[in-house]
Order: sequence, then structure tokens, then C-alpha cells
Amino acid sequence: MSFQAYLTNIEAKTGKGPDDFRKLAGQQGFVAHGRIKDGVKAGEIIKWLKAEFNLGHGHSMAIYALLKGVKKEKEKI
Repeated sequence: MSFQAYLTNIEAKTGKGPDDFRKLAGQQGFVAHGRIKDGVKAGEIIKWLKAEFNLGHGHSMAIYALLKGVKKEKEKI
């Protein structure tokens, strides 16, 4: 499955796209200036995504990878 397929599935489930998650993560205090803040652990973001959006672990990790900049839209896993 491509990374984009993960993002497409997430958007279908939540109605939120990558830019929405970047903005929401900033509002939660996880991201500043387009980067995950120092000291913010993956587990914190995963827990938030699971609780707030009912995402599974794999989909939550996809959003984390997006926020971290490890993966970008249209990229294959």
C-alpha cells in the first residue's frame, strides 16, 4: 500500500487531510514552525490521534511520519 493510500483512507474516515492534521497538531502543541517540537514523543501523538479520530496504530503512525517529515504525500511506503 502506498503512503498516499494511507492518507486517502484517513481522509475518508475523518474528513481531514494532511494540512488539517498539521494545523491540528500545532493547536495541540505538538508542532511548531512545521516541525514536531523537541521532547514530543511519537506515543503522545499516536494517543491523541487514536482518541480524537479513532485511528488505528498504523494510520496514526502514518500521520506521525507526515508530521515528522519522514514521509510526504504521494510517496510510497
